[in-house]
Formats: sequence, C-alpha cells, structure tokens
Amino acid sequence: MGQPSLDQRISSLREQGIHSVMATFTDLHGSPKGKLVPLEALPDAVASGAGFAGPSIWGTGLPRMGARSEYYGRVVPDSLRPLPFLPGVAHAVCDGFAGGEPLDTCSRQLLKHQLNRLRERGWTFHVGIEPEFFLLKQDAQGRWGVADGEDQLDKPSYDLKAIHRNFGFLDDMRRHLTALGFELQQMDHEDAIGQYEINYRHDEALAAADRYQLFKLTAQAVAAQHGCSFSTMPKPLAGAPGSGLHFHLSLTEDQAPPAGPGPVPPGGGRPAWGGPAQGIGRAVMADPAGALGLSTAGHRFAAGLIHHADALAALCAPTVNSYKRLASSESASGTTWSPVWKTVGDNNRTCLVRTVAGRIEWRLPDPSCNVYAALAATLAAGLDGIDGALPAVEPCDEDLYQRQASGAAMPPRLPRDLHDALDALRADAVLREAVGAAFCDQFLRLKRAEWDAFAQQVSGWELQRYADAG
Repeated sequence: MGQPSLDQRISSLREQGIHSVMATFTDLHGSPKGKLVPLEALPDAVASGAGFAGPSIWGTGLPRMGARSEYYGRVVPDSLRPLPFLPGVAHAVCDGFAGGEPLDTCSRQLLKHQLNRLRERGWTFHVGIEPEFFLLKQDAQGRWGVADGEDQLDKPSYDLKAIHRNFGFLDDMRRHLTALGFELQQMDHEDAIGQYEINYRHDEALAAADRYQLFKLTAQAVAAQHGCSFSTMPKPLAGAPGSGLHFHLSLTEDQAPPAGPGPVPPGGGRPAWGGPAQGIGRAVMADPAGALGLSTAGHRFAAGLIHHADALAALCAPTVNSYKRLASSESASGTTWSPVWKTVGDNNRTCLVRTVAGRIEWRLPDPSCNVYAALAATLAAGLDGIDGALPAVEPCDEDLYQRQASGAAMPPRLPRDLHDALDALRADAVLREAVGAAFCDQFLRLKRAEWDAFAQQVSGWELQRYADAG
C-alpha cells in the first residue's frame, strides 16, 4: 500500500480539526525552532519551504541579503502529526534549503548525507536514544533549583515518592508521547534529585533524531503546564550526577523482506514516521562468538569512536557545562558513571564505549547536543574506523573509578573542557571533512565565542575563595 498523497494528508488533518502546522527545524545549538503555517499554505511549505531570515538562525552562515539570505524549511510530509498538547496544530519536521539547494549548515542535512553514504553500502543505522533531564524552577530571586522541593534523598534513584509527587507531569508525558507514536518502555527517577529518564523504542537514525526533537518539544510544553522547566543542562547541580544522552548503535545489512508474515526485523520493523518498514537485515556489528559480542566491523567502528573521541566531544558535549558532567568526581549519591576514559568494555558503564547484546552504547553525548550533528559525527567516526581497518581497542574489564582510587595508571581521558574539545575538532581534519566543513566552521566559530564569554565571567566560587585572600 502506497503512502497517502499530500492532498489526502491535508484532508485527514482538516478532519481532525487541524488548522495550522508548526513547521520546525533545529538550529546549530540543537534547539527546535519554527513557525506556524496555515494548513492551506502547506503545499508551498512542502514544495518550496517555509521562509525564515537566514541570519536570524544560529549557525546558518547565511548573508543578510541576496538569494541565499533566506532559510527555507521544506516540510517532510511523512512527519506530519497532530500535537496533542496544542489543539488544532500539527507538527512537521523540515529540511533546510537556501537558494534552492540543500543547506550545508543544516544539521538534518548533515545526518542525511551520512546516511546516504551508508545506503551505498546497503546498510541501515539504528539508534536508541536515552533522554535524561532535570525538572527545574526559578525562585523569586531568579535562582534555579529543583522544581520538587521535597526531592532531597541522598540516593534518589528509582524514588517512588518523587514519582507520586510528579505523576501529573509523567502521566501527561505518557499520554502525549503515546498519541505521537512513541513506543514507551519505562520512566524512572534518576540518580540526582530532580532528574528523570524516559525511554522509548529505537528507530532508524534519522527518524530517531526527529523523534528526540519532538520529545523535547513535548517535554518543554508539558513542564511549562506544570509550572517548571524541562532542562537539558548536562549538570545543573554541583556534587550530583549529570544527564547523558546515550546512543545505542547498531548497523544492519539490508535484505528484501520475505513474502508474507515473518520475524520482526532489526530496528523494530516500524515505519519511520509513516514510511516503509525496514526489511530483514543481517547484523553488521554483532557477533555472538566474537570478543565483547562484536564482529570485526563492530570492533573497528568502536575503534573509530575512540580514535576521534576528543573531536567528537565538541559535537556530543558542546557546552561549557558539559565538562562538569565529564569529570571523574564523586557524587552526593555515592555513584557516578561519567564516561571520562577512552576505553571499551563489556557492560562496563565506566567506559566511554559500552558493549551490550551485540550493540554499542556511545556514552559521550549529553542532552545539550544537536542530536543530528552528534549522530552524523558518530557515524562518520565509526565508518572511518571500519574503512581504515583500525585495530580493536583492548577491552577494559575493571571498574575504572576503583582503579583511579587505587592510584594505578589510567587510560587516556577525554578533554577536560570545551576549549580543548574545540581544539581537537579543529585539528581533526578527517572528521571535520566527513561531517561537513561548512557546519563545523560555523560550530567552531560560535562555540569559541561561547568559551571566550565564559572565560571572562567571575563566579561566586572565585569571589568566595580569592576576594579576601592575603
């Protein structure tokens, strides 16, 4: 059965009471942006795109005048779906164009380019994304803190009392995400006060990235309705664990699906935003008989991640605050799994790359990243490991935090701050070129300015420590 035509989609949306479409794109910083488009104007938004002033969007690199000064977000028809928290409005994902051509600074276009490279090999990239986040609130003096003032346990993981107190938020998330087509798996209170995680089923990489952006839109709206803020800040609380955005990665070699009913294919076999289901595929990176459950390709992919890890840190952990999470410090709860060291281990959460059930968990990303750019860079690094036949990384079979406490020599670690990560990205010409030089140039320019602005600030800690020092 073919996909519905645009006219059929519009008719269906109108029957559901939809009058407007929220046409969204993602800026360089990973924030969802967009505008409301009347349903009647949707055909133009699909064919030519909803227009935006290019220089008004972070990271486009577009000029203030001329044919390429306009950013056009072309609506992806398969992504249309009513927003349950905005009656009368449907959501749509957009691809960035300028001057009638795909925009090379659009992060969604970056990921599509990497996936096209993969498609030439007959492979599909599957990703499971694990969103962790905080629920925060500002007081009358503008100071940020945990929204739930009673959430004060020393070790708050899986605290059911906090879930009871915040059940309104969590149940609204359940209702809205289910209506949007998410296949939810679990919700829990994480290891820091005010911190939660909501898990849902994996997907093909582009659909997974689109879905995460829709997750953020939904969480922002629901949190506001409950008088708090959904925060993707990696580490808002000193002395507590931070939030990660772990990627569970697998590759399959595509094969035509058999006639009639058959087993569920890798990746779940679900349509990606209403598209055709994936066919049955052979696992490329998994080998039950191999070390760590990985095939040769899997080991080489992991080696590519480790080889490019310092540069990947800039794109996967892109804020000053990200490196407060990426620190080998103890937490108030007594537990931390910050992936500081560039190692690979079997079900070892103290390693940067964790292998589990024949897939790779990439533990570097945090929720402040641009998910499209982070996935594009991750895939580019892994493919470089495969194409370069990089040797397998020696597996780590010990708790690296215990090893550090013993005083033993440690594996190489990630950059300690955004400044060093940006330097690593600038120096990694192979990764920059593979991801997209235009995007990386814009990213480095804006993030260097962010670091410089931070470096000029004087913190309360500095005043407390030095103001009256002899």
